[in-house]
Amino acid sequence: MKSIASIGLLVLSNTFMTFAWYGHLKFKELKWFETLGLFSIVLISWGIAFFEYCFQVPANRIGFEGNGGPFSLMQLKVIQEVVSLTVFVIFTLLVFKTETIRINHLIGFFFLILAVYFIFKAD
Repeated sequence: MKSIASIGLLVLSNTFMTFAWYGHLKFKELKWFETLGLFSIVLISWGIAFFEYCFQVPANRIGFEGNGGPFSLMQLKVIQEVVSLTVFVIFTLLVFKTETIRINHLIGFFFLILAVYFIFKAD
């Protein structure tokens, strides 16, 4: 159960972080964001990123084996990276309709799956 909770919180965390890091690129399409400067956009993104931390920190605390969770630190990091890239790809395809998945992306994802396999294999 802790593994599901940890991964679920990582998904929520990375959803907020993806919006904070890349969502602002679509802000210009919103009327009231047109006149905002870079500093204002940074503050808005920082505000969104706050919620990323509200989920990321509990995800790591719940999931880390040193706190009674099921994952080593290395495993947590690899899970986080896979979740991050998965959320990013979904976000990109849904929000930025000009992006497409290419063969080199699929090959990269395959190697990520191999990374997860090898990180978890030794444990």
